[in-house]
Amino acid sequence: MNLQDFTKLLRARWITIAVTALVAVLAAIAYSLLTTPLYEASTRLYVSTSAGSSAVELYQGNRLSQERVASFTQLLTGQTLAQRTIDKLGVSMDAATLQKRVKATAKLDTVLIDVSVLDESPVRARDIANALSDEFVVMVGELETPKPGAAPDARVVVEQRASVPSKPVVPKTARNIAIGLALGMSLGVGLAVIREVLDNTVKSRETLEEITGVGIVGTVPIDKVRRNQPAISFDNDTSAIAEAFRKLRTNLQFLSVDNPPRVIVVTSSVPNEGKSTTAINIALALAEAEHDVVLVDGDMRRPSLDKYLNLVGQAGFSTVLSGAASLSEVLQETNFPRLTVLTSGATPPNPSELLGSMAAKNVLSELREKYDYVIVDSAPLLAVTDSALLAANADGALIMTRFGQTKREQVEHAVRNLAGVGASLLGAVVTMMPTRGGGAYSYNYSYSYRHYGESKKSERESTPDTPEKTETP
Repeated sequence: MNLQDFTKLLRARWITIAVTALVAVLAAIAYSLLTTPLYEASTRLYVSTSAGSSAVELYQGNRLSQERVASFTQLLTGQTLAQRTIDKLGVSMDAATLQKRVKATAKLDTVLIDVSVLDESPVRARDIANALSDEFVVMVGELETPKPGAAPDARVVVEQRASVPSKPVVPKTARNIAIGLALGMSLGVGLAVIREVLDNTVKSRETLEEITGVGIVGTVPIDKVRRNQPAISFDNDTSAIAEAFRKLRTNLQFLSVDNPPRVIVVTSSVPNEGKSTTAINIALALAEAEHDVVLVDGDMRRPSLDKYLNLVGQAGFSTVLSGAASLSEVLQETNFPRLTVLTSGATPPNPSELLGSMAAKNVLSELREKYDYVIVDSAPLLAVTDSALLAANADGALIMTRFGQTKREQVEHAVRNLAGVGASLLGAVVTMMPTRGGGAYSYNYSYSYRHYGESKKSERESTPDTPEKTETP
């Protein structure tokens, strides 16, 4: 993974990173709120030893004091001094607990010792620090006196007494939040990388082309409006999704210049990949270019074109195949110029047999003679064999792949189903492309620039219907 791939990953998985960081920050805040506040009171001790009047004796005395400082810091945190302090103050605390709350540090090459005490009460922290220092002065006097009545070899003076602290030192909320944010970001990036590695959905042009063995003929951006209103009014629509279908129309016209496909089955691996919406708008885009188009609902199990286009669905494809009506009797004109629809009709008990019959092949042939293009909306390939049977009697199929949802093995299985009946796969279409993020950038840039070989300037100046070169299957 290079830097560019890593940047795309961060843009695509930013929600994972942000949520993980937020959870870590909230955990740090909760930890800070649940932590008992502790106040710190500090004193400073000065250590001196007996020395003569000469410079050598003064130096030796200073060195002796510095050597004693290291030992005195150990005594300050010892159990004996802790117990003497507790006895003096009469606090309800054992020596081991007090030892953990006392810290003694000595600055290098000095005779100063800083003593700090932590406690829940700021007043008690001050009292313990002062009492501990006073008891230590007495203890040193006892330890450094060689015999009763003699002068001590070293002594300790409380150079600075403790005062009542104004604010707690524990918890360190700002530090905890900073640590939580750093850990959350690191964990989020790690989770994002793991999810990307384990993600087996189709997200790159190279992956989809490798699986299908054909080129990508179009990318359809996600558009929430299409959920309730699948059909696009191409007369006055210049939105991104309308332009995407216009480009798809152009690519279909140039898939094979000598023998362009005219009977096209639109299918997908699994449901909910935008198959029917894509079929409708491919037909409308072709009709906009002044082609006579018939849209056929070949999904007899879950028909949808009649609902989407407000047509009669009880008489249609199945009615013709069963011999109950002629083709001309069930074709329905729509509100869109040059677009005719053959709805699915009543649901038969044997859709696969009907769609694989010679009658179905004859209907498609008759529609080919009457119209410039026949667009067939069919069932998902992994659910039933209907689409494969239709594709075998058509010029080929377009397979829809939903960005970030369709799994690689699903596409592989669908392509094998088409190949198993000898159907031609014309190309792949990526549906519900994100309009923002790393995925959108990857597809739009690599497809429109690298695949076509156009410069950025020419892309901006090209019209929607400018022919775009694509790979032939």
